Amino acid sequence: MADSRYSPSARRRRLSALLRHMREERNLKIESVNKQLGWASGKLSRMERNEWKLPSVRDMKDLAELYELSAEMHEALNSLARESRVRGWWVDYKDVLRGGLADFESGASMIRTFEALLVPGLFQTADYAAAVLRGSRVMSDSEIERKVDGRMRRQEILASSEAPHVWAVVDEAALRKRVGGPDVMAAQVQHLIRMAELPNIDIQVLRDDVGAHAAMEGAFMILDFPDPADLPLVYIETSTEDLYLEQPETIQNYVSTFSHICSEAESPEASVRFLESLS
Repeated sequence: MADSRYSPSARRRRLSALLRHMREERNLKIESVNKQLGWASGKLSRMERNEWKLPSVRDMKDLAELYELSAEMHEALNSLARESRVRGWWVDYKDVLRGGLADFESGASMIRTFEALLVPGLFQTADYAAAVLRGSRVMSDSEIERKVDGRMRRQEILASSEAPHVWAVVDEAALRKRVGGPDVMAAQVQHLIRMAELPNIDIQVLRDDVGAHAAMEGAFMILDFPDPADLPLVYIETSTEDLYLEQPETIQNYVSTFSHICSEAESPEASVRFLESLS
């Protein structure tokens, strides 16, 4: 595992899939493994469903012995378990950052995102983000300040030495809406223009005259990871929860949808000209 930047959550996903694969290769039932290892009923099932928080190196040792793994394979399990336990900066913001999006973003090699009503979070200015949060009318000033701080921390990946390629399609409606007032929105548009100059960022505007399009159902994000063993992931945010979709056919549907809207949106160069016309 030579890559220095990775997502602990992605490592847990990979470890869960690997454990399930190894058990099925040996034609073992989950409860049989639990019984042989003296584990509580349901323990291995939770591990294989990625419903654990801190994988245990001791558990990896027990499974390695039962499955008669080679020393190399045992060490691979241990490495995944150790890297799954790494504490990222986002842990300190778990009170305001829902789910594990910041974790997955930290290890992504490519992020494709579509936004219909908002500027993507990775491109938001602090004033714009605060205005969006104030619009909910349910947060105190201190909560808003902390959430904005967490969002700004998320954006640090864009300037890292291993920054992901971020490809964003933004609906024109999100750019016309004067979030926070004219001055805040003007500064936000200028920030988008600066972001579009970076070599790892592509921004396309989906103009209103396109009419109905493939992503009318709403915003989504597709995350790809540098190691082929970490499968792509689709993230969808709702008002009450975060959804992470992992089924290959579902991923492919969203990839196809993103491809369609990219073909209908303005080119990156034309999109910058449109942004300049707004400022």
